[in-house]
Amino acid sequence: MDVGLSILMGLQATALFLIFVSLQNLDFTLLSLPFLYASLVSLLVSLASHPSINIPTLLRKKQDGTFPIWSLIIFSPYLYFVRIFSFLRRFTSGEEPYNEICEGVYVGGWPYSVDKLPPGNPAIIDCTCEFPRKEEFKGRSYLCLPTWDTRAPQPGEIESTVEWASRKRAQNVPVFIHCAYGHGRSVAVMCALLVALGVVEDWKKAELFIRERRPYISMNSVQYKALEEWSKHRLSTPSIDEVNSSSAVPSTSSGRSRADRPKNRSG
Repeated sequence: MDVGLSILMGLQATALFLIFVSLQNLDFTLLSLPFLYASLVSLLVSLASHPSINIPTLLRKKQDGTFPIWSLIIFSPYLYFVRIFSFLRRFTSGEEPYNEICEGVYVGGWPYSVDKLPPGNPAIIDCTCEFPRKEEFKGRSYLCLPTWDTRAPQPGEIESTVEWASRKRAQNVPVFIHCAYGHGRSVAVMCALLVALGVVEDWKKAELFIRERRPYISMNSVQYKALEEWSKHRLSTPSIDEVNSSSAVPSTSSGRSRADRPKNRSG
């Protein structure tokens, strides 16, 4: 089982707690308290992100991609840590913020500014539970699919998200799928979308197709399993011959009830 984020946050919780104990032993009581609090928050995230629990709604990210003030305060040690880490990692990696996978369909990392968005006023699919939707993006079509880092959306969530994206492409609207770095969560959804659009025959070929255009993608066993389950339960998969190009989207018939479709939509 790929515990990923759970292990990292568990290690962070341990390190912060050891710092707290050390400062306590040096009689720096007031200085030690923030480390104790940060340790408790890290432990909570570690538990909530474990595959056997998996509660991405813990952080209470809203349907419009914003966080309530109380969440920003309570979970600040985690929320602001991941933002700082993201800036540093992306600054040093030199990787493109996004890549076009097929015509009008993009995958990439968290767009923290307008210049990190693809052209053409794209509809945004946000696969993160830890990053906010920027204020300047209001008014754009947006779908929030909150997912922990190193985790994957449920197969039903993948299908309903693909239906939403397919409708946008049918309207000739570009689609941008992002997670933190455009390597895992967003790639899993992109694999499913490429199959739905008839660009490739299955999600395994979709992964290879994406890697040719964004070389540093890295899905894990959890994401592979979600795609395999999505593929098994999908009622219809269009063949490549059913579309003339990647921008021509066949009608989607999944047989799902409205209750299975995402409620957190705008645009």
